[in-house]
Amino acid sequence: MSLASSRSLIDRFVRLKVLVIGDLMLDHFIWGTVSRISPEAPVPVVQVTHENDMAGGAGNVAINAAALGAEVYVIGLVGQDATAARLISKFQEARIRTEYLVRTHERPTIIKTRIIAQHQQVVRFDREKKDDVPLEVAKALRDQIEQVLPHVDAVVLSDYAKGVVSPSLIRALVLAAHRRGIPVTVDPKMENFSYYQQVTCVTPNLKEAMEGGGVHTIRNDEDVERLGEKILKKLKADSLLITRGEKGMSLFEKKKKPVHIPTRAREVFDVTGAGDTVISTLTLALAAGSGLRAAAELANEAAGIVVGKLGTATVTRPELLKAVRNHHD
Repeated sequence: MSLASSRSLIDRFVRLKVLVIGDLMLDHFIWGTVSRISPEAPVPVVQVTHENDMAGGAGNVAINAAALGAEVYVIGLVGQDATAARLISKFQEARIRTEYLVRTHERPTIIKTRIIAQHQQVVRFDREKKDDVPLEVAKALRDQIEQVLPHVDAVVLSDYAKGVVSPSLIRALVLAAHRRGIPVTVDPKMENFSYYQQVTCVTPNLKEAMEGGGVHTIRNDEDVERLGEKILKKLKADSLLITRGEKGMSLFEKKKKPVHIPTRAREVFDVTGAGDTVISTLTLALAAGSGLRAAAELANEAAGIVVGKLGTATVTRPELLKAVRNHHD
């Protein structure tokens, strides 16, 4: 894609509206230092220096899409608790629309707390309930989706297998999205891999793709191609984008030859959240009228930026524009 085409595509992001559906959670970080081992047990004593919150799970996909300039709606479950207020605050800081969230007494807002000392994670503890949601809550989620769908240009399903994404929700969503001619992309979870039938694009990493396709060994590109074709056929999806770390990405489309896209990353500091950046960029590019290959190449460019940052990071529109310019220089 030419520089002018890439810039025009990215410029159109600010006119787009995207709906992110999935498992929402708050990532809480406790930072500190360690200088001794506890006399009570063989564990480090962390002297806390500071704490911070970030939107996690599907929330990080929403944050990424907003950072690229889109107007973002988010739909998922939160509890009637203080954690929900903290999570909603993070969304509001990013100007993400939260009025369609479903609040329930049935389960708490998911929170994952990580204690980090000297850049090492000491321990993580999760507060969550991840069984299937009750029927009335599932209906409330579908009702909210029906309300928002007429107003958006694309939908992202961000599945962390915590109960929000179900076969019935996907069937109803895909049918409604097809009627409106808008793309539905999925960031998958292995446990639910067979759910994602007839979507526009599924974006697993290689490990997820291998588990979803029932493959134990990948030796070369030919093995990846066989795996990709198998998954595409299994899900009856329009396309599949497998992210492969330092080997870039592999794109599969119906009735087209697979395309292997080399990585754009110069230095890799942290892959945390890279998948969220990929699906956000890909989805916005598709909604802006791009073909799948051009959308995947732009997503690859964005991934190359985000892995060069420490911590769960996002890519902004100016950063993506700069990277595209540098690539064409």
